[in-house]
Amino acid sequence: MDGSAGMVMCYDCIKLTVDITEGIPREANISFCRNCERFLQPPTQWIRAELESRELLALCLRKLKGLSKVRLIDASFIWTEPHSRRIRIKLTVQGEAMTNTIVQQSFEVEYVVVAMQCPDCAKSYTTNTWRAAVQIRQKVAHKRTFLYLEQLILKHNAHVDTISIKEAKDGLDFYYAQRNHAAKMVDFLSAVVPLKNKKSEELVSTDIHAGSSSYKFTFSIEIAPICRDNLVVLPKKLANSMGNIPQLVLCSKISNMIQFLDVNTLKTADISASVYWRSPFPALLDVTQLVEFVVLDVEPTGDVRGKHVLADVEVCRAVDMGVNDHSFYVRSHLGAILHPGDSCLGYYLSNANFNSDLWDTLDSGNTPEVVLVKKHYARKSKKSKNRQWKLKRMAKEHNDIIANDDSRQARQEQERAERDYELFLQELEEDEELRQTVNLYKHGEGPKAVEEDDIDEDEDAPEIAIDELLDELDEMNLEDTPMAEE
Repeated sequence: MDGSAGMVMCYDCIKLTVDITEGIPREANISFCRNCERFLQPPTQWIRAELESRELLALCLRKLKGLSKVRLIDASFIWTEPHSRRIRIKLTVQGEAMTNTIVQQSFEVEYVVVAMQCPDCAKSYTTNTWRAAVQIRQKVAHKRTFLYLEQLILKHNAHVDTISIKEAKDGLDFYYAQRNHAAKMVDFLSAVVPLKNKKSEELVSTDIHAGSSSYKFTFSIEIAPICRDNLVVLPKKLANSMGNIPQLVLCSKISNMIQFLDVNTLKTADISASVYWRSPFPALLDVTQLVEFVVLDVEPTGDVRGKHVLADVEVCRAVDMGVNDHSFYVRSHLGAILHPGDSCLGYYLSNANFNSDLWDTLDSGNTPEVVLVKKHYARKSKKSKNRQWKLKRMAKEHNDIIANDDSRQARQEQERAERDYELFLQELEEDEELRQTVNLYKHGEGPKAVEEDDIDEDEDAPEIAIDELLDELDEMNLEDTPMAEE
């Protein structure tokens, strides 16, 4: 149409005559690595995306030439057989057909999924390609530290240079093509967790003509086996040097320092990684040994420090309710959130006998019978499926003998991993300060219907507000960045 003088067309005729999608192809290719199941995001990034996911939709739109010339109104997948190696998308766009005339048109694009091998997988099948490795270990019975560490690494994109990540029994192994990339990861880890680091090197090959040698470098990282909410007995000398804090304390925070809390006074004290590793000590009890208590009475003392409110609390063990009248009077930092009738979790020390030299140094006459740790919320086991938020995960290869085993031991490992992950998600829901350090993403299309029997158990459980969540499409800057045209 040349819009010549004297010719006037109605809107419907303009829609039939002018094609605003001209120049946008109806077919395109998308590269897929069958080994690691990732898609190529040009020019060189390989990303993990489920079929019909928002990530895959964003990737497909970026691949489409000419889309930046029109305004995208809607995009959705048209179902195709998963093994067909075809992805179909329906697009609705708006554009100017003639002067001051905006039209809207819909069309379909079909993508052919081309199988190829990504550089990372190609390297992993070639011997001696990695030049440096970072092996992270922590000798504890759960994975909570690594789940949190994974989120910190993702938030700060600290894994960007890795060739591959392997999961081992007590931790993770990161492999790098260059030694300085591994050193950068070690620096990052040193800033976020209390660790000690040992470096070793191994001769790979020697060129006698050139007089040069090739080495592989391994950084062995050990994270302190003290985790948040652990009950710890400090060595007497260390406790005195930290401002005369009592020996029996709770671990309240982990960063590159370890923070301890005295639940009787709300006093806190930090020790650095170097001080800890000079004379390391274990935790007395960890979160797997928490016992449920029922709150009978709460009397705040008036002392407040940050989010902690000191209170005298009367509790009884949940298993004793209705069986006997035995209750305990304890001082606790949870005065702001505990009310009569609530449940809480704590360590039961009455008549306890620990195989610990440090425990034996305590004055048994002043040792509390119970140390409360946190409020307990009754939740349905299927809670995780109803969450309106999610976390991103790193792609890890299992480097374990039982990884492909269907044995009882393998199933127990799997169940323990799922339990640790669920506890970590609950911890994020309950602790706003912890949430600020990780990225949480919207999940699902909106609130789901809640069954009646879920309401009673979940009504008090903390929820994460929608404004705390990130949108993965926004993070990709899809709307602000021009579509990549290859």
